[in-house]
Amino acid sequence: MQKEVYIIVLNWNGKDDTIECIESLQKINYSNYKIVIVDNGSEDDSVSEIKKQFSEVKIIENKKNLGFAGGNNIGIKYAINSGAGYVLLINNDTTVEENFLSELIEMGESDKKIGILGSKIYFYSEPNRIWFAGGKVNWLKNKGTHIGLDQIDNGQYDKTKETDYLTGCCLLIKREVVEKIGVLAEDYFLYYEDTDFSLRTKNIGYKCIFVPRSKIYHKISRSTKPGSSNYIYYHTRNGLVLAKRTGSLLNKIVLYPYCAYLFLKQIIKIIFIPQKKEWAFAVLRGEKDFLLGKMGKA
Repeated sequence: MQKEVYIIVLNWNGKDDTIECIESLQKINYSNYKIVIVDNGSEDDSVSEIKKQFSEVKIIENKKNLGFAGGNNIGIKYAINSGAGYVLLINNDTTVEENFLSELIEMGESDKKIGILGSKIYFYSEPNRIWFAGGKVNWLKNKGTHIGLDQIDNGQYDKTKETDYLTGCCLLIKREVVEKIGVLAEDYFLYYEDTDFSLRTKNIGYKCIFVPRSKIYHKISRSTKPGSSNYIYYHTRNGLVLAKRTGSLLNKIVLYPYCAYLFLKQIIKIIFIPQKKEWAFAVLRGEKDFLLGKMGKA
């Protein structure tokens, strides 16, 4: 008997993407699933249009935008309370191959110690170029990176394997994992809540598995480069929080000496490299809020 999967799709003013995502999900070859749209306080006609086109889809309407973690957590709790065996988080700006979920479930059912699973993710606009083929945490910089990012797929990442973390863009979670560790940490606000969830899962003895036979496509531009002050701020602060919460004993021992090094590095940039001032000040803001314990939205 197939276990029931609740597919959580978070929407915020993304009607067209969400509709295409639902249409794609309705073509999959796994039969025991339900789609739940969590609307994060959209101001367009997303809800009415989705209701009109997909009467069988459950829609949960939040009165305001609760962020990525907050919105998804509403869906996760609903799924668990409804008896879900698995919960799948998937971005609304994705499309999927028909076997993507059956491949994830087959692997998940093969080993009781597997807790969470994720797909190989491609750029929607270039469907043979990889966006995600597993995640690697660099503890020297307290930073998560995508394996295979921007590479053409020539089969180099076709092996199912354990990975440091999985992206929340497509994350299949066993029910017992949620029961043991809870939901996504909402206080990160932006970035690293999925990495945190993956590491908490691993820290209680479950495996985090990348499944390359499961494939989806993500509408993200290759030309979009990180670098805004907010991006730098959240990555700095949340990377440090991640190390403090989920890192090894050694990670935690060296964390504050690393903060001193990071501080001095930014001061040097401010004095000697004027074009790096904005970046450096964003890093310092992130480090300051980490040390003060300030979380949530900046």
